[in-house]
Amino acid sequence: MTPAERIDQLRRSIAHHNERYYAFDAPEISDADYDLLVRELSALEAAHPELASAASPTQQVGAGRLATTFSEVVHRVPMTSLDNAMDVAELEAWGERVAKGLAGEAPQFVCEPKIDGLAISLRYEGGRFVQAATRGDGRVGEDVTRNVATIADVPERLPENQPGRLPQVLEVRGEVYLPVAAFERLKAAKEQENVERIAAGRKPEPVPVNPRNAGAGSLRQKDPSITAARGLALWCYQLGEVVGGRDFTSHHETLEYLRTLGFPVNPQIRVVGSLAEVVAYCHECEQQRHALGYEIDGVVVKVDSLAQRELLGFTSRAPRWAIAFKFPPEERTTLLKAIEVSVGRTGRTTPYAVLEPVFVGGSTVSMATLHNQDQVAAKDVRPGDTVVVRKAGDVIPEVVGPVLSLRPAGLAGWQFPTVCPCPLRSELVRIEGEADTRCVEPACPFQRDQRIIYFASRVAMDIEGLGESTVFQLSDAGLVSDPGDIYALTREQLLTLDKWGETKADNLLAAIEASKSRPLPKVLTALGCKGLGPAASEALARAFGTLDAVMQASEAELATTDGVGPIIAASIVRWFADAANRAFVDKLRAAGVEFGRVEVRRLPQNLTGKAVVVTGTLAGFTREQAEAAIKDRGGKSPGSVSAKTFAVVVGVEPGASKVTKATELGVPVLDETGFQVLLDTGELPQAGA
Repeated sequence: MTPAERIDQLRRSIAHHNERYYAFDAPEISDADYDLLVRELSALEAAHPELASAASPTQQVGAGRLATTFSEVVHRVPMTSLDNAMDVAELEAWGERVAKGLAGEAPQFVCEPKIDGLAISLRYEGGRFVQAATRGDGRVGEDVTRNVATIADVPERLPENQPGRLPQVLEVRGEVYLPVAAFERLKAAKEQENVERIAAGRKPEPVPVNPRNAGAGSLRQKDPSITAARGLALWCYQLGEVVGGRDFTSHHETLEYLRTLGFPVNPQIRVVGSLAEVVAYCHECEQQRHALGYEIDGVVVKVDSLAQRELLGFTSRAPRWAIAFKFPPEERTTLLKAIEVSVGRTGRTTPYAVLEPVFVGGSTVSMATLHNQDQVAAKDVRPGDTVVVRKAGDVIPEVVGPVLSLRPAGLAGWQFPTVCPCPLRSELVRIEGEADTRCVEPACPFQRDQRIIYFASRVAMDIEGLGESTVFQLSDAGLVSDPGDIYALTREQLLTLDKWGETKADNLLAAIEASKSRPLPKVLTALGCKGLGPAASEALARAFGTLDAVMQASEAELATTDGVGPIIAASIVRWFADAANRAFVDKLRAAGVEFGRVEVRRLPQNLTGKAVVVTGTLAGFTREQAEAAIKDRGGKSPGSVSAKTFAVVVGVEPGASKVTKATELGVPVLDETGFQVLLDTGELPQAGA
């Protein structure tokens, strides 16, 4: 294919995807895949300037043509797009261009989280809200006034704190977005609706893929009452047209002005004095991106001085004084090659997607979870679909949903299997009222292997070197049939295995020996009792002290333990009542597993139900001691701050994100003295005490 042919192909493809994204809120590819197309086109146009065109998507803003749902609005001041920096090198190159454009005059920068929403323009005349418009192609947008008026964050009238000083016309620009919690509610409701539709023999409807698309679709509803019910929100970040207003010299002054008028301005916005600080802010924002309650996909960096902005000016589509630093993609589109089923240690079967490998969330993904039978049906994903895959941080990759516009004609739906994929081919059973389908054959080799893998995992006995592949190798060789057999392994047996040498064998045996002295909470977790995870195991260990005491406790006694409750308590009693399980415990005891012991401290449970976060270094406690002091009194000590946090204890060099989050949410912040008062009384110290 010649450069001219590829350029033409890319222009047509990008124009198509622009229309799907901006006009119909139904993209067929992820933002990351779209960015790759645009960057390829830009590189080809730069290499072949004779093929450049003013009509190219690289020279345009937003959508090509608009949908006809709403009337058109002409922007008096164009709503431009932003150029992107995909890594620090590109960000620094932009900084060098800015410095050059200012003839060496040092700029100050404003850094803002890049909200993954829908750009909006709000127009006020005489202090009254009169119009809202989408960005559209930057010159012409859509009139969405009635829908935007339903958003609680949008002021209907501006306060007249300074009579006569309100501008005759004030245009405020920002981003309408759907908070993550609102998106999850919308998604769950649609999935449940699809389950009911399928049960009634009707076709499922598309499930919202991500907050951005769901938010854009919510804003562009014909019925404003639907928009009102979705829970949309707004962040404001820029002035547009202003007539008769006060003069400003910097961008951060305009943001403060918007705050005084009652507009929501993101509290994460920061003014910095150098590009090095910009880079540090970008890294900090990326680390915090999942703790904000709304989706961000990067950082917008702007020159703060309005005079310097005038000097720098614009390209044909974007300001030279601003750039968007994009985070690594967490969503990509790829081919769903097949749907398979895995079997866990309790017999639970989990469908998973076999994918055309795709780089997303910092790694190459070839498999992704589909959760359960109902989720597959509700999302209506089928082998052969192009699907959206999401991987956020350390979260297991998941298939979000299909791109229906790319589904091949006649593609058959997927049916959940009726027999286990193990060699026994036992029947799969779904108990009425449960979401999971299970293999109920105790001899199922898949369940056996997964029980051993879980027993050796980091959350349980933490046996280094005994991962999935090693367990499969030991199991296939007939050396282990349950977790207790691990402790009978010998050096001679291991050396008979393929690719095993003396060092590898000795290391595994040493790790197995070390696991015998694991603390009681890990032993309880390792048993694999349904519902008994690390948190409940730690609570039981603190309450009862020994494994034997837990085994002998009644259901009522177990249920009173914080974090256990009646369901888990009943599961524990049933597990220990099983003769085979008691024999397994005896097998571990005979092998020399110590089961640990926890000193039962009868401290007043004055922090029951309260979550206290500790950050920074305390003089009188190590981090572990501080968290233990909280838990000994019935409290919880999570690693992050949320609206449910009772207090945050701050020592020396605390985590800035935790302190910021506490301030935003109004969570009390305590020093070490206040922490001691909290431990002694269970209450916050009184002001002045």
